[in-house]
Amino acid sequence: MDNQTIKNMLLDLHETQLEFSVIMTGKDSKRVNGLYKPETREILLHNKNFKTDNELIYTAIHEYTHHLINEEQINEAGGTRPPYQAKSHTNYFWAKFYELVDIAEEKGYYKLDISTNSELDELTKEIKAKYIEPNGHLMQELGKCLIKAHALCEQANIRYEDYLDRILQLPRSTAKSVTKVGLLPEEDAKLGYENMKLLSTCRKNDDKAKAVEAIQAGKSPDSVIAMMKQKSQKKDESPKSRLEKEKTRLEKTISQLTQRLEYVEESLASME
Repeated sequence: MDNQTIKNMLLDLHETQLEFSVIMTGKDSKRVNGLYKPETREILLHNKNFKTDNELIYTAIHEYTHHLINEEQINEAGGTRPPYQAKSHTNYFWAKFYELVDIAEEKGYYKLDISTNSELDELTKEIKAKYIEPNGHLMQELGKCLIKAHALCEQANIRYEDYLDRILQLPRSTAKSVTKVGLLPEEDAKLGYENMKLLSTCRKNDDKAKAVEAIQAGKSPDSVIAMMKQKSQKKDESPKSRLEKEKTRLEKTISQLTQRLEYVEESLASME
C-alpha cells in the first residue's frame, strides 16, 4: 500500500472537509505505531512496525479518528484552533474508532478473524466458557448476598458501610456495582461481569435491550457506553449549549483550584 491508497481508503470510511496527509515514515518505533499531528494534519505511520497491511490499516484508522475529532473540535470552536486536549483517548474516541473499524470490515478493508489460528480460537472459547460467563454468575450471586447482608445489618443495628469496610474489606463503590448486578436477570450473566455493570446502569428496559443487542453483536464496551450516553443526552443540544456547560464546569474547577492554591501558599508562608 502507498500513502494515497491509504488516504483514499480512509476517506471512503468517513468523509472529511479538513485536508490531511498520510505519510509512511519507513521506520520502526518501539514507542508508537503511528502518530497524528493536529497542527499540520499529518498521519504518520511507522510502517516497519507492521507485518501485514491489516495491521497497518488498523493503525491508520486509529490516527484518522484523531483527525476527525480534531475537525469536530475546530467546527465547534467556530473554525478556530481547538484547545489542547490532555486526554485524547477518551471513551468517545474509542467508540468513534470502532465505528470506523466496523465500516472497514464491512467494506473489506480490514479483517479480524481468529479462526485462522486454531490455538487462539480454542483459547478464546475456553476464556469465554470457563472464565467470563462463570464470573458473571459468580458476581451476580455475590450481589444477591450483599443485598441480603445489607438487610441483616439493618436488623442487627449494624452500619452496613462499616461492615463492608472492615468485615468484608470490600470497597463501597465495588459493593454498589456488584449489588446492582445482583438485581439483573440470570440470563444476563453469560455476558460477563463487566458487561453486566453496563447493563445495570440502564434505567429503561428498551435501553437495556438495545445495549444487550449491541454487546451480543460484538460491539466494544466503549461503543456500548457511547450509545447509552447518546440516548441520555438531549437530542436538541447545540454546540453552543455544550460549550456553555463546559464553561460552567471549567469555572467551577478554576474556583476550586484557586482556593487550594491560596491554602498551599498560606501553608508555605507559615513554614518560613
